[in-house]
Amino acid sequence: MRLQGKTALVTGGAQGFGLGIAQAFLREGAKVAVLDINGEKAEQAAEALGEGAIAATCDVGKAASVDAAVAQVLAAFGRLDIGVNNAGISHRNQPMLDVSEEEFDRVFAVNVKSIYLMAKATVPHFRAHGGGVILNIGSTAGVRPRPGLAWYNGSKGAVNLLSKSMAVELAPDRIRVNAIAPVAGETPLLATFMGEDTPEKRAQFRASIPWGRLSTPQDMGHAAVFLCSDEAEMVTGTVLTVDGGRCI
Repeated sequence: MRLQGKTALVTGGAQGFGLGIAQAFLREGAKVAVLDINGEKAEQAAEALGEGAIAATCDVGKAASVDAAVAQVLAAFGRLDIGVNNAGISHRNQPMLDVSEEEFDRVFAVNVKSIYLMAKATVPHFRAHGGGVILNIGSTAGVRPRPGLAWYNGSKGAVNLLSKSMAVELAPDRIRVNAIAPVAGETPLLATFMGEDTPEKRAQFRASIPWGRLSTPQDMGHAAVFLCSDEAEMVTGTVLTVDGGRCI
């Protein structure tokens, strides 16, 4: 019960890594708001998670949507202790010049601008209540980029560095900021990362990971619990690679 009495929101929480993090938080005693652009899936996830979970529809790339979702969470829980910026998308694995401007803008809106908008919505609350925790989900793509994902790699590099920049500025407010950098995982985005979902492509990606397997939502949940718990009180500005050795 390392998160007993804590409240958290998780963007992109209806599936994949976000759902794994929400599940882990609930097991550790937290109340969790599942935010997702797909409101129906968010509701289904919250219902499956059970008591202590609520749902909110949120397009993390739009200020009005973020502000409304955070207001809904605060109204339900009364306060917020943890914000997890997990929502993310990618363009298809392809040559960099084949990615459309619309795709580029959406990748940076969801992966990068979302962190700015969520900070605007939550940091004043954290300051008023003596502190808080922000956890950003970056990627090993921002540490050791793969070909065919140039603009996605760049967006996740921004997430990794933003986490450090935010940590330095917000430390005097007792707000810790860290990031997790997962390796390719068993999530709905996997086929997009690979370009195509075939046994051969999966084998190619697994071969790049010394531990010999893709990551799972449960892996991210375990890491997130530690970084967001009081056990990590001295940990801020860290980008934790959960990657089976991929970035060595």
